[in-house]
Amino acid sequence: MSSSRRSPALALLLDVVLVVVFAAIGRATHDGDVLGPFGSGLATTAWPFVAALLIGWAVTRAWRRPTTLVRTGLPVWAITVALGMVLRALSGQGVAVAFIIVATITLAVFLLGWRGLARLAARRRRA
Repeated sequence: MSSSRRSPALALLLDVVLVVVFAAIGRATHDGDVLGPFGSGLATTAWPFVAALLIGWAVTRAWRRPTTLVRTGLPVWAITVALGMVLRALSGQGVAVAFIIVATITLAVFLLGWRGLARLAARRRRA
C-alpha cells in the first residue's frame, strides 16, 4: 500500500481504536466489566460513537487531510460527540450531562491530541 493510501487508513484506524478505548474506559470505570457477555457490552457502548466517527469522516472527507487539526480533527470530533450522543439516546442509553462533558473532553484529547502530536512531529522533521 502506498504511503498516500496508508496515511488515511492508519488515521481512520487510530480514530476508531481511540473511540473504542474511550468506550472501554467508561465501561471499566462504571461497569467493571469492559467487554460484557461475548463483547456485546463494549460493542453496545462503542457503536454510537464509532458510527458517528465514520459519518464525521465521510462528511468532512477526512481521507483528504486526515492529520490536520482544524480542517479535519475539529469537525470529526464535533460530529463524533454530537451525533454519538444522539445515537446513544435513540438506542436507549444514558446521556447525562456529566457523561456529555466527560465524553466531550475525553474524545477531544483522543481525536485532537494525536493530530496535534502529529503536527508537532512533522514540524520537527522539517526543521
